[in-house]
Amino acid sequence: MLIKPDYFINRELSWLKFNCRVLEEAAEENNPLLERLRFIAITGSNLDEFFMIRVAGLQQRLESGINKKDAAGLTVAQQLEKINESTRKLVQKQYRYLRNLEEQMERYGIQFASMSRLTGQQREWTEQYYRTTIFPVITPLAVDSSHPFPFLANRTLNLAVEIKHGKNEQKIAVIQVPAVLPRLVKLPDHGNKKTFIFLEEIIQTYCDDLFLGYSIKTIVPFRITRNADLTIDEEEAEDLLAEVEKSLRQRKRGEAVRLEIGKTTNKGLRKFIIDGVKIKEKSVYDIQGPIDTSCFMKFGEAVGAEQLLYTAFIPAVPAGLVGKEDLFAAISAKDILLHHPYESFTPVIDFIRQAAVDPEVLAIKQTLYRVGGDSPIVRALAEAAENGKQVTVLVELKARFDEETNIQWAKRLEDAGCHVIYGLVGLKTHAKIALVVRREYGAIKRYVHMATGNYNESTARQYTDIGLLTANDQIGADASAFFNVLSGYSDPPVWNKLGVAPIGLRQKFYDLLERESAFAKEGKPARVIAKINSLVDTPLIVKLYEASCDGVKIDLIVRGICTLRPGLRGVSENITVRSIVGRFLEHSRVFYFANGGDEQIYLSSADWMTRNLNDRVELLFPVNDSEHKARTKGILELLLQDTEKAHVMRSDAVYCRADRRRKKVHSQKELLAEAVQLGKAARAPLTLLKPAHRREESDT
Repeated sequence: MLIKPDYFINRELSWLKFNCRVLEEAAEENNPLLERLRFIAITGSNLDEFFMIRVAGLQQRLESGINKKDAAGLTVAQQLEKINESTRKLVQKQYRYLRNLEEQMERYGIQFASMSRLTGQQREWTEQYYRTTIFPVITPLAVDSSHPFPFLANRTLNLAVEIKHGKNEQKIAVIQVPAVLPRLVKLPDHGNKKTFIFLEEIIQTYCDDLFLGYSIKTIVPFRITRNADLTIDEEEAEDLLAEVEKSLRQRKRGEAVRLEIGKTTNKGLRKFIIDGVKIKEKSVYDIQGPIDTSCFMKFGEAVGAEQLLYTAFIPAVPAGLVGKEDLFAAISAKDILLHHPYESFTPVIDFIRQAAVDPEVLAIKQTLYRVGGDSPIVRALAEAAENGKQVTVLVELKARFDEETNIQWAKRLEDAGCHVIYGLVGLKTHAKIALVVRREYGAIKRYVHMATGNYNESTARQYTDIGLLTANDQIGADASAFFNVLSGYSDPPVWNKLGVAPIGLRQKFYDLLERESAFAKEGKPARVIAKINSLVDTPLIVKLYEASCDGVKIDLIVRGICTLRPGLRGVSENITVRSIVGRFLEHSRVFYFANGGDEQIYLSSADWMTRNLNDRVELLFPVNDSEHKARTKGILELLLQDTEKAHVMRSDAVYCRADRRRKKVHSQKELLAEAVQLGKAARAPLTLLKPAHRREESDT
């Protein structure tokens, strides 16, 4: 029996370990100094989302009387207790690393200064900035018997101010630190130093003029994190877009799940804040430093010290597109594999742009999950519709924290004449696919782009993802059938090449693993390499354990959550788990199967999570071209050899750095260096916007 609590790791604790691995990059001295600060910001942002969704969900379950055990044997209450313990250690380490970085930054003339350290000229500047810019924006909110504690929106920074009138009369007010102003205010340079001060410190210094007749006794900063998980009744909703918009307004008013308070000796004011927020003490975090480290996310660009950032690079032109102007002709000749961010995302944008202006293109169909705030792809789709082409776009309105952006794009596309689908009831459409239908030689030809990552040119510069451009007839037929299922009442077909969730993808993975087990028993090559973001699904983990027991060698590259335990005798002896955390977020999902010597490689939008296999529309697609298969396998093997950014999980669920006594291998650096060399060798500009016209049929 392979389902025992000792064989599994709790999902939430596994995620916290992942965030710890991200935080360790802030201590890695080989990383540029301001990039190390960015890793602290990333961990802070990650924690916000963790509390808003995961912790909030657990608290709701406990309040509802649900205290069931998970696969690792922990009740909901036990999970919350362990999360609390682990998170406090993480936050302590986070601020310890921040203090260390501040000291190192001062050596380069960059400092976060307190008011006491400013020069007379800088103090004059901050006072003027307060009078002209800050004062007109802020409003003190009294809290007394006639003024209840104000409702404070999710993730806003606030100041609790205790004021005194005479000897006895004491009152309390709240000032919201305005999010419309920069959190880190750059002061006039003093010599070679670049000095920044936190917005809240300026307010604390000069806000006495908000309370004329009173003296300020204590000021304490605090920040509330609220439940932000949307609850949408899709079955009853007549208009899904309107329902999502309504839920977004409710998100800002969810129950408090975490309270961060600046360290203070004023116990009375601290208790006042806790009581006002209506939160339990166990959910309160006393912070020794600036609250909300996500404010450092773009600090490196603000400073402008390029030598303290990662070296900029220009993504390479994919080999199959060097010097090519007719994108469709290039794809028709040979599949194009794209490895981002090492290779340019421009061909993906130009795939839609060229289709939008090509007179021979009849229709474009595409899914959009996270596209970003300024999307050239969405603009191209709108242009295509305005040019009279049939454009169908599935915009997933339920893409968490991108709902507002997606609503805006959906309306823009509808206004342009696109047929917009708002997803499917009960499912999120997470698949990444675009289909272009083109008229050639008097017949119809289909061109398809599929990928592991989103149609987002911003994240394509930061996330590792793999995409495929193909004119394969069977994949084209599958793509057409896929969109018919999404847009109408068509029953799922028998797929030629694609695997689709939630109809069959789980079983597809089961079949692939069972096939490897059969080959292992026959003494034939049997191996699995899976590169994914998360591994959580218990039935699939059991299948991996079974394959391991049958002798299949399994190497898992899991960036984030992994609830499987490797190296357990008689269970997972043949399984290894490693996580790579570096400059780029490892986002691609790649699956290799030895298949008795006839190797197969698949790419997918899906992780091995229950939600991906059961509750989302996902795609799995094969890499057919022999060169592309060899290249993709080479990428996987390189990641498995990484000694610089890899963390290897032991059977006790502890992650350790890969053995650095071996030859040093930095996979991302090697892939980047290779891309830079390819870019230098192919200096031809990537201009694929020349419309391709239909070639007339030959008389012969």
